[in-house]
Amino acid sequence: MTTATATAPPVTTMATANRVLLFVPNLIGYARVLMTLSSFVIMSSFPSNWLTGIALYLGSFAGDLLDGMAARKLHQTSSFGGVLDMITDRCGTTGLLFVLSHEYAATDAAAVHQTAVPVWRLTFLALLLLDISSHWCQMYSSLAVGAHHKSEEGTAGKHFLVRWFYKYYWFFGYLCVGAEFTYILLYVRQHTEADSVVSAILDIVLAVCLPGCLAKQAVNVMQLTSACRSIAQYDADQRNQGKTE
Repeated sequence: MTTATATAPPVTTMATANRVLLFVPNLIGYARVLMTLSSFVIMSSFPSNWLTGIALYLGSFAGDLLDGMAARKLHQTSSFGGVLDMITDRCGTTGLLFVLSHEYAATDAAAVHQTAVPVWRLTFLALLLLDISSHWCQMYSSLAVGAHHKSEEGTAGKHFLVRWFYKYYWFFGYLCVGAEFTYILLYVRQHTEADSVVSAILDIVLAVCLPGCLAKQAVNVMQLTSACRSIAQYDADQRNQGKTE
């Protein structure tokens, strides 16, 4: 993932905005955007080609690892790359949850006479809102103190789950992969339910990924509440220093 924290070598040529926009990790980021958007068009408009759609989404997901590796190896980290990475990740998850809400509309419709509540649709909506709000507040609270949202300075004073999430790569990786693959598997399962063998295999993989997805939602809740408190503390400090009315 592209961030602005890596140490860069001495600059030998003058940097320009156009040069930054054409950094290799940012080019990978643009490819991720195209793959993500293409996957949603296919999944929403051409459901019979669902395999192509999910393959494009997986390609974008893999690109999230490649752009970070390229940024560090080529010393091409940038604030723009970090923003592009964040937007692509958040919009990707949002789009997939939107697709899932339509995929499971029939399931909700079949059960609505029993519960009168579209459980799947409300669940996907809640996950979407929590994902967007928690990451936005975390980034804002970190920027308020001049830190990157994944750095120790940016997570200082936050709930221990939030600190662990950004500090320990294995924890971060399992939760992120677990969450994304839970959504991906729920989508794939809707298109393979007629095959009992495939469905059984998907259920096994889902059982491995689901705990990570649930833990990721717990982190998101703690991230949202911790970030809101951090922003409120920043406001209090500013007032105590006489910098606001």
